[in-house]
Amino acid sequence: MATLGEHARTQPLGRARGGERAPRAVVFLLALWLCLFTGLVFLLVLLVQILIEGWPRLDANLITNYSSLLFPERAGFRAAILGTIWVIGCTAVLAIPLGIAAAIYLEEFADNERWYTRLIEVNIQNLAAVPTIIYGLLTLGILSLMQLVLDFQNRNVVIGGGIALALLILPVIIIATRESLRSIPAEIRAGSLALGATPWQTVWRQTLPAAVPGIATGTIIALSRAIGEAAPLLLLGAVVFIRSDPSGLFSGFTAMPVMIYSLVSQPQEELRTTASAGIVLLLVLLLLMNAVAILIRNRFQRRW
Repeated sequence: MATLGEHARTQPLGRARGGERAPRAVVFLLALWLCLFTGLVFLLVLLVQILIEGWPRLDANLITNYSSLLFPERAGFRAAILGTIWVIGCTAVLAIPLGIAAAIYLEEFADNERWYTRLIEVNIQNLAAVPTIIYGLLTLGILSLMQLVLDFQNRNVVIGGGIALALLILPVIIIATRESLRSIPAEIRAGSLALGATPWQTVWRQTLPAAVPGIATGTIIALSRAIGEAAPLLLLGAVVFIRSDPSGLFSGFTAMPVMIYSLVSQPQEELRTTASAGIVLLLVLLLLMNAVAILIRNRFQRRW
Protein backbone atom coordinates (compact mmCIF):
# COMPACT_ATOMS: atom_id res chain seq x y z
CA MET A 1 0.00 0.00 0.00
CA ALA A 2 1.48 3.34 -1.06
CA THR A 3 2.17 5.83 1.64
CA LEU A 4 0.91 9.42 1.58
CA GLY A 5 4.36 10.72 0.59
CA GLU A 6 4.65 8.31 -2.34
CA HIS A 7 1.13 9.21 -3.49
CA ALA A 8 2.03 12.94 -3.40
CA ARG A 9 5.12 12.29 -5.48
CA THR A 10 3.24 10.29 -8.12
CA GLN A 11 0.24 12.68 -8.29
CA PRO A 12 1.00 16.44 -8.16
CA LEU A 13 -1.22 18.41 -5.84
CA GLY A 14 -2.24 20.91 -8.56
CA ARG A 15 -3.63 18.12 -10.77
CA ALA A 16 -5.20 15.94 -8.14
CA ARG A 17 -8.71 16.83 -9.31
CA GLY A 18 -8.29 17.50 -12.96
CA GLY A 19 -5.63 20.23 -12.92
CA GLU A 20 -6.02 22.80 -15.67
CA ARG A 21 -8.89 20.87 -17.24
CA ALA A 22 -11.06 21.09 -14.15
CA PRO A 23 -14.22 23.22 -14.66
CA ARG A 24 -13.28 25.64 -11.92
CA ALA A 25 -9.81 26.16 -13.39
CA VAL A 26 -11.23 26.75 -16.87
CA VAL A 27 -13.79 29.26 -15.57
CA PHE A 28 -11.13 31.08 -13.56
CA LEU A 29 -8.80 31.22 -16.58
CA LEU A 30 -11.57 32.58 -18.80
CA ALA A 31 -12.42 35.21 -16.19
CA LEU A 32 -8.76 36.30 -16.09
CA TRP A 33 -8.58 36.62 -19.87
CA LEU A 34 -11.89 38.51 -19.92
CA CYS A 35 -10.61 41.01 -17.33
CA LEU A 36 -7.37 41.47 -19.27
CA PHE A 37 -9.21 41.93 -22.56
CA THR A 38 -11.65 44.44 -21.01
CA GLY A 39 -8.83 46.51 -19.55
CA LEU A 40 -6.91 46.54 -22.84
CA VAL A 41 -10.01 47.56 -24.80
CA PHE A 42 -10.75 50.49 -22.50
CA LEU A 43 -7.09 51.54 -22.59
CA LEU A 44 -6.99 51.35 -26.39
CA VAL A 45 -10.21 53.35 -26.73
CA LEU A 46 -8.86 56.00 -24.36
CA LEU A 47 -5.56 56.28 -26.23
CA VAL A 48 -7.29 56.54 -29.60
CA GLN A 49 -9.64 59.22 -28.28
CA ILE A 50 -6.76 61.25 -26.85
CA LEU A 51 -4.80 60.91 -30.09
CA ILE A 52 -7.76 62.07 -32.18
CA GLU A 53 -8.42 65.04 -29.88
CA GLY A 54 -4.79 66.11 -29.67
CA TRP A 55 -3.79 65.50 -33.29
CA PRO A 56 -4.54 69.08 -34.46
CA ARG A 57 -2.06 70.47 -31.89
CA LEU A 58 0.81 68.06 -32.53
CA ASP A 59 3.04 70.67 -34.13
CA ALA A 60 6.15 72.70 -33.37
CA ASN A 61 4.17 75.29 -31.39
CA LEU A 62 3.36 72.64 -28.80
CA ILE A 63 7.06 72.46 -27.93
CA THR A 64 8.24 76.02 -28.53
CA ASN A 65 5.36 78.14 -27.15
CA TYR A 66 4.51 78.93 -23.54
CA SER A 67 1.13 78.28 -21.97
CA SER A 68 -1.38 81.08 -22.51
CA LEU A 69 -4.99 81.78 -21.54
CA LEU A 70 -5.33 84.73 -23.93
CA PHE A 71 -4.29 82.72 -26.99
CA PRO A 72 -5.26 79.13 -26.15
CA GLU A 73 -4.99 78.02 -29.77
CA ARG A 74 -1.22 78.75 -29.65
CA ALA A 75 -0.54 77.49 -26.12
CA GLY A 76 2.42 75.17 -25.71
CA PHE A 77 4.44 73.16 -23.23
CA ARG A 78 7.82 74.87 -23.48
CA ALA A 79 8.09 75.79 -19.79
CA ALA A 80 6.67 72.42 -18.72
CA ILE A 81 9.09 70.44 -20.92
CA LEU A 82 12.12 72.35 -19.65
CA GLY A 83 10.85 72.16 -16.07
CA THR A 84 10.41 68.39 -16.42
CA ILE A 85 13.96 68.04 -17.75
CA TRP A 86 15.35 70.07 -14.85
CA VAL A 87 13.37 68.16 -12.21
CA ILE A 88 14.12 64.71 -13.65
CA GLY A 89 17.81 65.60 -13.97
CA CYS A 90 17.86 66.68 -10.33
CA THR A 91 15.96 63.51 -9.37
CA ALA A 92 18.47 61.30 -11.17
CA VAL A 93 21.45 63.01 -9.51
CA LEU A 94 19.90 62.62 -6.06
CA ALA A 95 18.35 59.15 -6.31
CA ILE A 96 20.58 57.02 -8.55
CA PRO A 97 23.93 57.21 -6.68
CA LEU A 98 22.25 56.95 -3.27
CA GLY A 99 20.00 54.07 -4.33
CA ILE A 100 22.81 52.05 -5.92
CA ALA A 101 25.13 52.65 -2.95
CA ALA A 102 22.43 51.59 -0.47
CA ALA A 103 21.68 48.45 -2.49
CA ILE A 104 25.38 47.50 -2.68
CA TYR A 105 25.76 47.90 1.07
CA LEU A 106 22.63 45.91 1.92
CA GLU A 107 23.34 43.13 -0.55
CA GLU A 108 27.12 42.76 -0.33
CA PHE A 109 28.31 44.07 3.03
CA ALA A 110 25.45 44.32 5.54
CA ASP A 111 25.00 41.68 8.23
CA ASN A 112 21.50 40.28 7.77
CA GLU A 113 21.45 39.09 11.36
CA ARG A 114 21.58 42.64 12.71
CA TRP A 115 18.25 44.11 13.81
CA TYR A 116 18.85 47.46 12.13
CA THR A 117 19.58 45.75 8.80
CA ARG A 118 16.27 43.91 8.96
CA LEU A 119 14.54 47.14 9.97
CA ILE A 120 15.99 48.96 6.95
CA GLU A 121 14.93 46.19 4.58
CA VAL A 122 11.37 46.16 5.93
CA ASN A 123 11.13 49.93 5.59
CA ILE A 124 12.40 49.84 2.00
CA GLN A 125 9.76 47.26 1.09
CA ASN A 126 7.05 49.36 2.75
CA LEU A 127 8.18 52.66 1.22
CA ALA A 128 7.72 51.23 -2.27
CA ALA A 129 3.94 51.12 -1.60
CA VAL A 130 3.53 54.47 0.17
CA PRO A 131 1.11 56.91 -1.58
CA THR A 132 2.94 59.56 -3.57
CA ILE A 133 1.29 62.42 -1.67
CA ILE A 134 3.20 61.35 1.45
CA TYR A 135 6.48 62.09 -0.30
CA GLY A 136 5.20 65.57 -1.08
CA LEU A 137 4.45 66.15 2.60
CA LEU A 138 7.90 64.88 3.57
CA THR A 139 9.49 67.20 1.00
CA LEU A 140 7.60 70.15 2.47
CA GLY A 141 9.26 69.43 5.80
CA ILE A 142 12.69 69.17 4.15
CA LEU A 143 12.15 72.46 2.29
CA SER A 144 11.12 74.16 5.52
CA LEU A 145 14.48 73.19 7.04
CA MET A 146 16.30 74.29 3.89
CA GLN A 147 14.58 77.67 4.00
CA LEU A 148 15.99 78.29 7.46
CA VAL A 149 19.52 77.57 6.21
CA LEU A 150 19.53 78.93 2.66
CA ASP A 151 17.02 81.78 3.08
CA PHE A 152 14.83 81.34 -0.02
CA GLN A 153 11.13 82.11 -0.08
CA ASN A 154 9.41 80.05 -2.78
CA ARG A 155 8.73 76.36 -2.17
CA ASN A 156 7.92 75.73 -5.82
CA VAL A 157 11.57 75.26 -6.80
CA VAL A 158 13.36 72.70 -8.93
CA ILE A 159 15.29 71.24 -6.02
CA GLY A 160 12.02 70.66 -4.15
CA GLY A 161 10.51 68.71 -7.02
CA GLY A 162 13.74 66.76 -7.41
CA ILE A 163 13.78 65.79 -3.73
CA ALA A 164 10.13 64.70 -3.79
CA LEU A 165 10.56 62.50 -6.88
CA ALA A 166 13.92 61.18 -5.65
CA LEU A 167 12.28 60.00 -2.43
CA LEU A 168 9.52 58.46 -4.53
CA ILE A 169 11.76 56.32 -6.74
CA LEU A 170 14.56 55.61 -4.26
CA PRO A 171 12.99 52.34 -2.94
CA VAL A 172 12.39 51.17 -6.51
CA ILE A 173 16.04 51.75 -7.47
CA ILE A 174 17.27 49.99 -4.33
CA ILE A 175 15.06 46.94 -4.93
CA ALA A 176 15.96 46.74 -8.64
CA THR A 177 19.68 47.04 -7.92
CA ARG A 178 19.57 44.37 -5.22
CA GLU A 179 17.76 41.97 -7.54
CA SER A 180 20.37 42.62 -10.23
CA LEU A 181 23.21 41.93 -7.78
CA ARG A 182 21.52 38.73 -6.60
CA SER A 183 21.37 37.44 -10.17
CA ILE A 184 25.18 37.39 -10.39
CA PRO A 185 26.49 33.85 -9.68
CA ALA A 186 28.33 33.40 -6.39
CA GLU A 187 31.17 31.70 -8.27
CA ILE A 188 32.23 35.07 -9.71
CA ARG A 189 32.61 36.53 -6.23
CA ALA A 190 34.37 33.43 -4.95
CA GLY A 191 36.80 33.39 -7.87
CA SER A 192 37.67 37.05 -7.44
CA LEU A 193 38.26 36.65 -3.71
CA ALA A 194 40.32 33.51 -4.32
CA LEU A 195 42.64 35.47 -6.61
CA GLY A 196 43.38 37.95 -3.83
CA ALA A 197 40.90 40.76 -4.53
CA THR A 198 39.33 42.55 -1.61
CA PRO A 199 35.53 42.47 -1.14
CA TRP A 200 35.27 46.06 -2.41
CA GLN A 201 37.43 45.29 -5.47
CA THR A 202 35.23 42.29 -6.18
CA VAL A 203 32.09 44.42 -6.07
CA TRP A 204 33.55 47.32 -8.06
CA ARG A 205 35.29 45.30 -10.81
CA GLN A 206 33.24 42.12 -11.07
CA THR A 207 29.79 42.17 -9.50
CA LEU A 208 28.70 45.73 -10.27
CA PRO A 209 29.71 45.74 -13.99
CA ALA A 210 27.89 42.44 -14.49
CA ALA A 211 24.75 43.88 -12.88
CA VAL A 212 24.71 47.10 -14.92
CA PRO A 213 22.00 45.96 -17.42
CA GLY A 214 19.50 45.19 -14.66
CA ILE A 215 20.42 48.33 -12.72
CA ALA A 216 20.04 50.53 -15.81
CA THR A 217 16.72 48.96 -16.71
CA GLY A 218 15.28 49.41 -13.22
CA THR A 219 16.58 52.97 -12.99
CA ILE A 220 15.09 54.05 -16.31
CA ILE A 221 11.73 52.52 -15.43
CA ALA A 222 11.82 54.31 -12.06
CA LEU A 223 12.55 57.63 -13.77
CA SER A 224 9.68 56.94 -16.17
CA ARG A 225 7.40 56.62 -13.18
CA ALA A 226 8.71 59.88 -11.76
CA ILE A 227 8.02 61.76 -15.00
CA GLY A 228 4.33 60.90 -14.81
CA GLU A 229 3.80 61.89 -11.16
CA ALA A 230 1.85 65.07 -10.44
CA ALA A 231 0.60 64.70 -6.83
CA PRO A 232 3.88 65.56 -5.02
CA LEU A 233 4.51 68.52 -7.32
CA LEU A 234 0.99 69.85 -6.87
CA LEU A 235 1.43 69.68 -3.11
CA LEU A 236 4.61 71.74 -3.44
CA GLY A 237 2.61 74.44 -5.21
CA ALA A 238 3.76 73.88 -8.77
CA VAL A 239 2.17 76.58 -10.94
CA VAL A 240 1.01 76.17 -14.51
CA PHE A 241 1.11 79.42 -16.44
CA ILE A 242 4.82 80.21 -16.38
CA ARG A 243 6.32 82.23 -19.21
CA SER A 244 9.96 81.78 -18.29
CA ASP A 245 12.38 78.90 -18.41
CA PRO A 246 13.88 77.45 -15.23
CA SER A 247 17.38 78.79 -14.71
CA GLY A 248 18.60 76.93 -11.64
CA LEU A 249 17.82 74.67 -8.72
CA PHE A 250 15.98 77.45 -6.86
CA SER A 251 13.95 78.80 -9.77
CA GLY A 252 10.21 78.29 -10.21
CA PHE A 253 9.02 75.56 -12.53
CA THR A 254 6.12 73.58 -13.82
CA ALA A 255 6.04 70.02 -15.11
CA MET A 256 4.13 68.26 -17.86
CA PRO A 257 1.83 66.19 -15.59
CA VAL A 258 0.95 69.30 -13.57
CA MET A 259 0.22 71.35 -16.67
CA ILE A 260 -1.88 68.59 -18.23
CA TYR A 261 -3.86 68.24 -15.00
CA SER A 262 -4.60 71.96 -15.02
CA LEU A 263 -5.43 72.32 -18.73
CA VAL A 264 -7.92 69.45 -18.67
CA SER A 265 -10.06 71.37 -16.16
CA GLN A 266 -10.10 74.61 -18.20
CA PRO A 267 -13.37 75.63 -19.94
CA GLN A 268 -11.75 76.52 -23.29
CA GLU A 269 -11.93 73.71 -25.81
CA GLU A 270 -8.56 74.76 -27.26
CA LEU A 271 -6.83 74.23 -23.93
CA ARG A 272 -8.33 70.78 -23.54
CA THR A 273 -7.09 69.96 -27.03
CA THR A 274 -3.65 71.18 -25.99
CA ALA A 275 -3.85 68.93 -22.93
CA SER A 276 -4.62 65.93 -25.15
CA ALA A 277 -1.63 66.76 -27.33
CA GLY A 278 0.51 67.05 -24.18
CA ILE A 279 -0.66 63.60 -23.05
CA VAL A 280 0.40 62.16 -26.40
CA LEU A 281 3.78 63.88 -26.09
CA LEU A 282 4.26 62.53 -22.56
CA LEU A 283 3.26 59.01 -23.64
CA VAL A 284 5.78 59.12 -26.49
CA LEU A 285 8.50 60.18 -24.04
CA LEU A 286 7.61 57.36 -21.64
CA LEU A 287 7.55 54.79 -24.45
CA LEU A 288 10.98 55.96 -25.63
CA MET A 289 12.42 55.63 -22.13
CA ASN A 290 11.00 52.14 -21.75
CA ALA A 291 12.30 51.21 -25.19
CA VAL A 292 15.78 52.34 -24.13
CA ALA A 293 15.49 50.20 -21.01
CA ILE A 294 14.53 47.17 -23.12
CA LEU A 295 17.42 47.78 -25.54
CA ILE A 296 19.92 48.05 -22.70
CA ARG A 297 18.63 44.86 -21.16
CA ASN A 298 18.72 42.90 -24.42
CA ARG A 299 22.09 44.31 -25.48
CA PHE A 300 24.08 43.80 -22.30
CA GLN A 301 22.22 41.07 -20.43
CA ARG A 302 24.28 37.96 -19.75
CA ARG A 303 22.99 34.45 -19.29
CA TRP A 304 24.89 32.61 -16.59
